[in-house]
Amino acid sequence: MPDSQPRRPDDSAADGAGAAGPASSPDAAVPDAALVLCGARLTDGRSVDVRLAGGRIEAVGTAGSLTVRGARVDLRGHLLLPAPAEPHAHGDTALTADSAGPDSPGPASQLAEDIQRRATEAALLQLGHGATALRSHVRIGDVQGLAPLEAVLQARRALRGLADLTPVAVPRLLTGIAGADNLAMLRDAVKMGAGVVGGCPDLDPDPAGYAEAVLEIAAEHGCPVDLHTDSDDPARLARLAAMAGGLRPGVSIGPCGGLSHLPLEAAIRAADQLAAAGVTVMCLPQGGCSGAERRGSAPVRLLRAAGVRVAAGSGALRDVANPVGRGDPLEAAYLLASQHGMRPEHAYEAVSATARAAMGLPEVRVEAGFPAELLAVRGEQISGVLSLAYSRIVVHRGRVVARTSAVREYCDSEAAVALDLPRQGRAEKGPPSGGACAPDAGPGRGPDCGS
Repeated sequence: MPDSQPRRPDDSAADGAGAAGPASSPDAAVPDAALVLCGARLTDGRSVDVRLAGGRIEAVGTAGSLTVRGARVDLRGHLLLPAPAEPHAHGDTALTADSAGPDSPGPASQLAEDIQRRATEAALLQLGHGATALRSHVRIGDVQGLAPLEAVLQARRALRGLADLTPVAVPRLLTGIAGADNLAMLRDAVKMGAGVVGGCPDLDPDPAGYAEAVLEIAAEHGCPVDLHTDSDDPARLARLAAMAGGLRPGVSIGPCGGLSHLPLEAAIRAADQLAAAGVTVMCLPQGGCSGAERRGSAPVRLLRAAGVRVAAGSGALRDVANPVGRGDPLEAAYLLASQHGMRPEHAYEAVSATARAAMGLPEVRVEAGFPAELLAVRGEQISGVLSLAYSRIVVHRGRVVARTSAVREYCDSEAAVALDLPRQGRAEKGPPSGGACAPDAGPGRGPDCGS
């Protein structure tokens, strides 16, 4: 993996997460082990200690107040947040952009082991960014059948204890004679372990019939629905909203970039229909994905004003649709704030609390009793975190599972010393003589300077 090196989550003497040991199941935890996150800053400005045990937040107290029977992680200089979730990924096609260029040896391998490797690596990249739960759309049917889904299910098992991965079964056609086999295959996919029923109604000759078939199968099995649609046809969208209304556990659609191209009155009417039906919109601020021809994002402010729940995902991760996709929830939030005018805290909610709710995950707050799904980012406020989210520490089920420690160094400069510019290193240590970077005694264990 060129951009990140996997390691056992318990191989972390410095961060103290080793007491938990390797997980053998998603709920694995050592009851007697505890971890205290020390001196973290919350969004309300408080500096706190947070004690984690049994996969949950056990206590939150003033910095320096909590005792620990296990390990400690120094989070001074970090903002502690509920971990983001990734509601719209494509693990089976991720990291295939290099195989589509003019100098490539050929198309990306569709062997099951290669799909599993790509899906695993993509999930680890996104975990490193902070996403401890992911929903991955997987193509089924045609020549490949259910093999891609089985490969992603294998990736889910390999990621157990690191991140929670939920596959979405996505058939190409479902109506008519051509779609009969895929319809049966979709039912088999749910039995295999696909946690969500999805698809692309826009690609079927009968989009309304496609959506109806998906909703029927979801109702049979009690599964959520997550449909990939451009939403540029008001009549089709109105029919989908009418069919989806009242379905539990819920219906999501995305990326809905076509709504931005509708006349204003038509877009407002469509937003009202989606809100009335309780449909969630999974927008992709960095653009379309999975072969979508249109770029751009859904009209987020219009949808939110109508009462639609809007979550944000990353979509393509270095595949043909977006060869430079990052799969970073904080980038999605950054784009919501910078391009859609959302307040930074609301933008972050779209990739964290709202995304988790849309995915049927438990609510996370930095309060006692809530799941220990957390992200610590070096910074003091949400706006700064979204602007310069370099160093990150990710906590899943109560233990540190990933960290990124950025290093920034400047040459000797009297100006930097004279102006007392902010630094990522410890302020109380102060810079050594000559203007070099001070070593960071925090979680990164190395120099981490700059602002």
